[in-house]
Amino acid sequence: MHHHGYLWAGPKERFDQEALRRPPHPEPPPAGSRPELIQRYREVAAEFPTSDLPPLETAYWLLKPDSLVRGTWQDAKEAASWLGERLAEYAPRFASERDQDASRLARLMSSAAEQLHSSADVSYGFYLEQPSFLHLAVVTCAPNRAASALPCPLG
Repeated sequence: MHHHGYLWAGPKERFDQEALRRPPHPEPPPAGSRPELIQRYREVAAEFPTSDLPPLETAYWLLKPDSLVRGTWQDAKEAASWLGERLAEYAPRFASERDQDASRLARLMSSAAEQLHSSADVSYGFYLEQPSFLHLAVVTCAPNRAASALPCPLG
């Protein structure tokens, strides 16, 4: 078992494009469906696997390009440490003063280490200066507890 780290920071408007943050349905729309439905399915089917947008379900990061992996660790504490470093790096830009609190960030990092140690994924999101959003995730791989059939992005 190992862990992969992911980071996405960008416009909140782009983050809110939920259709592009979920994998396409395994079956395309049936023949005779409305053209706009077929077009939307094609768009999502093409965009999801290549998009840097965070997936709605954390485990689906494993379906994204390996170029989006920001780090890989065997040890849960090392993965949580990476997460803590990113939290500290972005904290001055958090929109909420509560989110900037150093003791709160330390608790998040400690909680992340526990979750990762038990093979769970970790995902955090923060509003940055308007209108931006930060998404951080560490995904357990080989296998992922929530989606064991998903392949490791690094082969």
